[in-house]
Amino acid sequence: MKVTWEGAERGESGWEELSPFVGRCRLPVWDCTAGLVVGEDAALMVDAGSSLREGAWLRARARRLLGGGRVTHLALTHPHFDHVFGAAAFAGVEVFAAVGAERVLGHEREELRADAVRNGADPDEAAEAADLLVRPRHLVSGEWTLDLGGGRQVLLANVGPGHTRHDLAVLVAGTGTPEIVFCGDLVEESGEPQAGPDAVPSHWPAALDRLLALGGEDAVYVPGHGAVVDAAFVRAQRDALARRFDVP
Repeated sequence: MKVTWEGAERGESGWEELSPFVGRCRLPVWDCTAGLVVGEDAALMVDAGSSLREGAWLRARARRLLGGGRVTHLALTHPHFDHVFGAAAFAGVEVFAAVGAERVLGHEREELRADAVRNGADPDEAAEAADLLVRPRHLVSGEWTLDLGGGRQVLLANVGPGHTRHDLAVLVAGTGTPEIVFCGDLVEESGEPQAGPDAVPSHWPAALDRLLALGGEDAVYVPGHGAVVDAAFVRAQRDALARRFDVP
């Protein structure tokens, strides 16, 4: 597949080019990241937005960027409404998540709906998205390599628990460019990392250690919310979380 990020540098396309084959956009309201990784034969979307409407926008926008090609794979970084409620818009794609996320998406739909409404989502949209939630078919317990074709490989790594009990990172190997790591909400740039009732604070710093080992010092780290950061930012956030939760 070919991708055209035309207008990305000026923000006209809604996407930020991270490499010739990787981009991301920052969705409105909650400033959530969605990513797109393009190979010769397949395309991976990272996270699906906070509503069916956002998911449909992402899928349509990706199709336009791909010149009519379609998203074939979807990776969900963690089971929170603002990252998964758009997943049903990606009918027919192969869906991946950390092992255990399928239980949340299958049996805790009411909790996700209520959390969305508490955070300002439209009640009707939240109810519809919760009813249509997609359970991932492919569950990652350690690492899983996706071959998107043309030498483009993506590593899905279960690096949690931390922000949730089911945190998945997405590493895009560089080819003449730095590696790119989609971090989900293990890393946040636009605000302090959020630790809800499903967080595992005692393990969060260790999850960030695994994330840093995965990407290394020269990688580009893409938070679940906010601007792209470097390894030094991730390490500083790791140390701040360790102090905040009084863990090594």
